[in-house]
Amino acid sequence: MREIVYSSRYKRDLKRMIRRGANLALHDEILALLVADAPLPDRYRDHALVGEWKGFRELHIRPDWLLVYAKEGDMLLLLAAAGSHADVFEL
Repeated sequence: MREIVYSSRYKRDLKRMIRRGANLALHDEILALLVADAPLPDRYRDHALVGEWKGFRELHIRPDWLLVYAKEGDMLLLLAAAGSHADVFEL
C-alpha cells in the first residue's frame, strides 16, 4: 500500500474541480486502485507523459478531467496535477 503525497498544485487543482462539480467518487475510486497498485481499467487511458512531464503518468477520470501522478519507489504515490487539458498543460 502506497502513501499518498499531494503537491500544492494538486490541492489547488482539486479544489477547482470540486467547484466545477466534479464527481469525487470516481476520483476516490481511482486513488484506491493506484494506492493498492491494482491494474487500472482501460477506460482511464493511463499512459506515460513526455517532455516537461517526463517521469509522470496521466489518466482520464472523465474525458476532460485528468490526473497526473508518479509512483516513486514502492511506497509513495505523488499526485502532481488534476483538471482539464487546458488546466494541466496550461494551453
